[in-house]
Amino acid sequence: MSEKFIPLTDYRQREQQLMVPSRLVEPDGQLLDSLQRPLHDLRISVTDRCNFRCVYCMPKEVFDKDYRFLPQTSLLSFEEITRIARIFIAHGVGKIRLTGGEPLLRKNIEKLIEMLSNLRTANGDNIDLTLTTNGSLLARKAQSLKDAGLSRVTVSLDSMNDATFKQMNDVDFPVSDVLDGIDAAHRAGLGPIKVNMVVKAGLNDGEIIPMARYFKGTPHILRYIEYMDVGASNGWQLNEVIPSAELIKKLNQAGLSLLPVQANYAGETAERWRYADGSGEIGVISSVTQTFCHECSRARLSTEGKLYTCLFATHGHDLRSLLRDEHNAYSDLAIANVLAQLWRQRSDRYSELRSQQTEELMSSRKKIEMSYIGG
Repeated sequence: MSEKFIPLTDYRQREQQLMVPSRLVEPDGQLLDSLQRPLHDLRISVTDRCNFRCVYCMPKEVFDKDYRFLPQTSLLSFEEITRIARIFIAHGVGKIRLTGGEPLLRKNIEKLIEMLSNLRTANGDNIDLTLTTNGSLLARKAQSLKDAGLSRVTVSLDSMNDATFKQMNDVDFPVSDVLDGIDAAHRAGLGPIKVNMVVKAGLNDGEIIPMARYFKGTPHILRYIEYMDVGASNGWQLNEVIPSAELIKKLNQAGLSLLPVQANYAGETAERWRYADGSGEIGVISSVTQTFCHECSRARLSTEGKLYTCLFATHGHDLRSLLRDEHNAYSDLAIANVLAQLWRQRSDRYSELRSQQTEELMSSRKKIEMSYIGG
């Protein structure tokens, strides 16, 4: 039986050993990178597995029945995730998002949520604990997620048309089941719910208006995401991107008049718009045409404990090696200083560079897969 390999496997090899600084300093919550960007958000991938095979993320021709996912022993345990999250919080993180793969496939995910929800900032504030899901298991899990301490959910939904949606998820999963999950999450109090739609030209761009009309007048926030060049398996092409500015123009021309809204906080990924008649809000994430690297405050932790300082990273830093040292030599303070050292060196600004030299940059970089690092 033949096996398929993609560049993802290159990044799952052992990284260079991390070095602990000789002088250890207590975190003060004011950590800045080389471009003076703070560390405020942490995204944690809890599994590299997903029950969808979305064509822009985990295409079936690559992630088929022979694809080798990470063994259970390679995944960070809930205790390890909670420990490293506590260290990030000491450096100023106030928001944690659980991602995947599909995070609801991780067995007993509610237990992890309960553990993370008990963490507090230096000021004693609760952590803003959120989760991104494809919605397939949300109807049955929404209440238990809320009971465990989850704040909000973001649900991926790329079309209201069943045929188009099934073509995109490539496992024949119906729209109605995702909508049932959104309704269950709303009843459980996991709101405001954000609904993410990745727009790919020639595939689901005809669903821009129907999606807006469906969610207009609801408490949910629909967010359109420009099709991104994440990873190597989706065959990304620039001509498949629908610019957000064009998308907003389409909505206005369809009679869905929109007015701009100020960002909730510095570094917010979505540009906010509200309907002129007061019937709701949408967002656009212009990750290709309008870069926001200069305000990016997000770090990403992979399923097996590697730190990535950019969604478009080419390599990670193996924090798991410190957590699992056989001599238990690394204290929380030591790991906090390693993390501080890595963040202070951070200079990532891929999207800004891409906007200047798209073809050259695309052909020279092998980026990590979204299914491994989380969106």
